[in-house]
Amino acid sequence: MGANDGDSGTRAALAAELGAAVAARPLVNLTGPLGVGKTWLARSLDAQRVDLSRPHAPDDLRRAVTGDDRRPLVLDGVDGATAMEYAAGALDDAPAGRRPVLVLSRRPLRAARGWAGGDMITLAVPPLPDSEIRALASRAGLADPGARDLVVRLAGGIPLLALAACRAMHAGATPTAPAAVADEVGAEILQRLARELPGRRRAHTLRLLAAVGAADEKLLATGPDLFTELAGLSLVRRTALGLAVAEPYRAVFDMTYQWRRPDQHGALLARAARYRGAMLTGTASPERRAELAEQSMLLAGDRVVREVLFPPGRPPVPIVTAQGADADDIGRLMHGWASLKGFDQRRTERLVTQWLDDDITGFRLARDIDGQPIGLISLIGVREQTLAGMEPLLQQHTERLVGGDRGGLFLGAAFCPEPAVHAQVLRHILRQAVTSGRLLVSTADPGYHRLLDSLAFRRHGGIHDDIYRCGRAPQVYSNDFTGAALPAWLRRLSATATAPDAADAPAAAHLTEALGNLHTTKGLAGSPLLAAAHTPTVRALRAWLVEAVDALAASPLVADADAGRVLRAYYVDRSGTHWQVAHSLHLSRATYFRRLRRGVTALAARHDG
Repeated sequence: MGANDGDSGTRAALAAELGAAVAARPLVNLTGPLGVGKTWLARSLDAQRVDLSRPHAPDDLRRAVTGDDRRPLVLDGVDGATAMEYAAGALDDAPAGRRPVLVLSRRPLRAARGWAGGDMITLAVPPLPDSEIRALASRAGLADPGARDLVVRLAGGIPLLALAACRAMHAGATPTAPAAVADEVGAEILQRLARELPGRRRAHTLRLLAAVGAADEKLLATGPDLFTELAGLSLVRRTALGLAVAEPYRAVFDMTYQWRRPDQHGALLARAARYRGAMLTGTASPERRAELAEQSMLLAGDRVVREVLFPPGRPPVPIVTAQGADADDIGRLMHGWASLKGFDQRRTERLVTQWLDDDITGFRLARDIDGQPIGLISLIGVREQTLAGMEPLLQQHTERLVGGDRGGLFLGAAFCPEPAVHAQVLRHILRQAVTSGRLLVSTADPGYHRLLDSLAFRRHGGIHDDIYRCGRAPQVYSNDFTGAALPAWLRRLSATATAPDAADAPAAAHLTEALGNLHTTKGLAGSPLLAAAHTPTVRALRAWLVEAVDALAASPLVADADAGRVLRAYYVDRSGTHWQVAHSLHLSRATYFRRLRRGVTALAARHDG
């Protein structure tokens, strides 16, 4: 079975475009990521082929260039410095205009060092649509819909990854263990990548890079030579925060590393979170804060955040501000949004009309490769002129959250039926929120409730009216992203994950000590927490601690409520030893101590916030 088993409309159109380009131009570069199907497409040509990844490739290439064959010459495997050098030398030596040459490479030739250029056309092979990946999985013999869904999620449109996932499940891995399937996919990626960067140590470093999302030389803990070698890989991109592995390869390597070495994976995320947290609190630029905040969300390690915001993805699509001519597309997309969520269409239309009348530029549109709108965001600036459009979704919370010209953004809707693009849409919203300093959200979607809880947004409760007539009233959330508010948010964010963030050790230690001395005036008298304005005396500190524990125990989040009950039983009520309290609350020992650490971290964040 090849990288593209069977034809498709997408590939047939690309094959026709490729044939026309080779017939018209002396040099064509067919480029695209590892496993996307470049070799399969090139087989549609009647051509002489030389694979530079194979032994004796230089001799084969020399004979092909000097021979009498007038058919197009296809140079495959032009990846890595050595292959690029062979290809460049051969093309320099080839008689001009004698035969067309097609070069297959993972990166465009124009981006390669030492490439002289010339009269060349570059064609990029895009990933396949999810529908075609699903069909490929069916042809590969996967009858289980869950298995096919996993193939689509892992592949990100790359046929090689899809077929590797199929092979893994035929070999016994199950779709209920996606990381085990991803491990087989990752092994195939590394095998294909070996000609660019051989060596087990380099492969391990690539997994580390994938786990942390983006890394500079210090965070990756490599020497400058290895860092430079990694930067030269076709799967790696240079970003504002350092190197990053392109999707969907990043997510596959990350899942593999977490599956093989879960303890080391967690420790790596914690170390990276501390490093990025220190940078986040020390920077003044809103744009820089947005980049670092996005990394902090990934590094928090929360399963919901990683699955929703950082799934195996596709090349990014443009997200642009809407203009007057986009009104019809906005209406169409909002109709699709309401249908998907089960919302009343007429009520949704009234809200959309109000938002369009207030300011159409409050909408953003995600566009596909052809420029067609495929996703939508309603992100409204919080100001007096837009209050009428926000009030129906905030109701009794309106005055407290938008009064006094506090600014920020209000999220009215976010919609894209394609999961990978939807994740990009959500990350775009959060980056805009960090840049603006505050985000308000009113949503009736239980999935968004889980995400916002995991992102440590503050939940203000539901509104009175089931505005969408869907059987559930929206819940209202908010979060401050100003430079002053970010440290407390980071502490809350780390508290949502199962592992505590060691970066908060001093604050957590002070809080733990104060709880231990809760019933001893002399002990509390020496607490560093007395330096805070809201707990200046022993009496005030004691009252604050008890109130904070009770508030945590009343949280709508089950994990936070458990944490509050643990703190109340052990510190406030002094109900017994740790083991006795765990037994009385029907918690395992491991869960009990996770909840204990979660509670301490949450109270430390609240005290400092």
